[in-house]
Amino acid sequence: MGYDPTTILQLIKEGLNRNKTDVLISTKRQGEWINTSPEEFTQKVRHFAYGLHELGVEKGDRVSIHSENSAEWLICDQAILSLGAVNVPIYTTQAGKQIKFILENSATKVHIVSNDELFAETKPIIKNIGTVEAVISILGSRHQKLKSFDSVLQQGKEAAEKNPGLLEELQAQVDPEDLATLIYTSGTTGRPKGVMLTHNNIASNLQACMERVPFEINPDIGQRMLSYLPLSHVFERLISYMYLHMGYPVHYVEDISEIRDDFEYVKPYFFATIPRLLEKIQTGIKVKGQEFSGVKKQIYYWGIKRAEKYDPEHPPRGLNKWLHKLADKLVYSKIRDLFGGRLIGMISGGAALSPSIFRFMNAIGLYCGQGYGLTESSPVISTTDPKHMRVGSSGRPLSNVEVQIADDGEIWARGPNIMQGYFQSEEQTRETLTEDGWLKTGDVGKMEDGYLFITDRKKSVFKLSTGKYVAPQPIETGLINSGFIEQAVVVGFQRKFCSALIIPSYDNIKKRLKSRGKEIPDDLSTDSQVREIIQREVDKVNRGLSEWEKIKKFVLLDEPFTVDAGELTPTHKVKRSVIDERYAGQIDSMYEEDD
Repeated sequence: MGYDPTTILQLIKEGLNRNKTDVLISTKRQGEWINTSPEEFTQKVRHFAYGLHELGVEKGDRVSIHSENSAEWLICDQAILSLGAVNVPIYTTQAGKQIKFILENSATKVHIVSNDELFAETKPIIKNIGTVEAVISILGSRHQKLKSFDSVLQQGKEAAEKNPGLLEELQAQVDPEDLATLIYTSGTTGRPKGVMLTHNNIASNLQACMERVPFEINPDIGQRMLSYLPLSHVFERLISYMYLHMGYPVHYVEDISEIRDDFEYVKPYFFATIPRLLEKIQTGIKVKGQEFSGVKKQIYYWGIKRAEKYDPEHPPRGLNKWLHKLADKLVYSKIRDLFGGRLIGMISGGAALSPSIFRFMNAIGLYCGQGYGLTESSPVISTTDPKHMRVGSSGRPLSNVEVQIADDGEIWARGPNIMQGYFQSEEQTRETLTEDGWLKTGDVGKMEDGYLFITDRKKSVFKLSTGKYVAPQPIETGLINSGFIEQAVVVGFQRKFCSALIIPSYDNIKKRLKSRGKEIPDDLSTDSQVREIIQREVDKVNRGLSEWEKIKKFVLLDEPFTVDAGELTPTHKVKRSVIDERYAGQIDSMYEEDD
């Protein structure tokens, strides 16, 4: 299905007219929820746009935003786009040297930062970046050279009074094919690449995604949406644009560790997520059963086991349907209450969602869809919907996106959502985009009955010294489905067999040992009891693998892989080159006898 080219500005404007509440965005800051009404949002976008114009920002100029999610983030974004300028988002977890590269490569003219704590990484380098003419602090700053968000608003208000028709003139000049954003992908290897996305790249993707929304769009009923993924990532940005376009209030959480309290306060209707949160939720639900005893515990785990076998494509019938309703009344309804009581579901993206979690979440009465895409595709290529749910699949391609599988198994995509290329990098653009518009995704997959299946990253597939190829991601997914394994990375490039670096879920292991009357050892990672527990979990996964894919050895690590340490991307994909280098000693130790 085709859509007339349009701008992000137009889609948000339509949504502002749909919103029937006095809240457009609610931002949690220092534990308090701060509401922004549609009227306040519209006025601040207008004044901030004038303020940026007074600072010299013109069509095509780049303006960077280094901030947590907030109403101000979107106000800055819409103001930038209103001038025909380009938003360059920066992750709050980005290292100083990466920020320096982004600001220099993009030739950013104005840099926006949320507070002095975030600015600390940028302060030593900003004076040496010649293109940056002004730095704005959203929450104010002790640094005299930084302009405050409020002062720019005031400056813009005064400019608007002098020339009230200017902004409308500038907005009218914004074309659907104009560059809207320059998003630097951290990637799993190499330096960041600036992905160029136009207004229509994102707008066309939003409109096609609307066809797959798993609920009736009716903003009159006052349902709330929750957001915790960074707006710097195109997935959450598209989702937020979609919420605003539909007329639903968005609630931005402050700290992911407090999300259970946020569920209770917001009582959300829907949210976007990455698999890691759902993995933790599923593990927490399983462990909760240990608090019960007797018949209550047996009923709880009976319900959990039924959920893990559920197939949303073929819901239970007959007696099984009755048993499922019984499980829902006794177990699943209680679990749903943990999400605030109004949640109808979530959409997962950013990485592959395991079949186990897909089955489980849908079984307990929450729609759990999953999508697939890249920053380069704005981002969605395929997604599920309530009528098309297949275990292990990322759904069907969107109606305006074509997908084909290349001879080597790589997924190629083409449509109005595909990027214009990489900023100032023609060679990398030629490597990724074909002359007739196909995007080479770098992912390996297959199509079955119109459903897209992702099997691994093309670059993460490695070859053993025996000549056998191994796709590590499905094996890792199987391992972390265990309640006793927090994270896992499979290794074995040019070795005789596969091994794994494993971070156990030490809290759950302690509970298991305690329930069996065992003493908790001082060093869990080297304890034989802990290794026995993990070995059983590894054996379970190995049973479903080919001989060359089986994990023969593993090392237990004390600390998890993190984004801050540079071991994970912001969407928690493993940076394998970093892991290989940082844990070379532990990896080599698993192959010493073999060597």
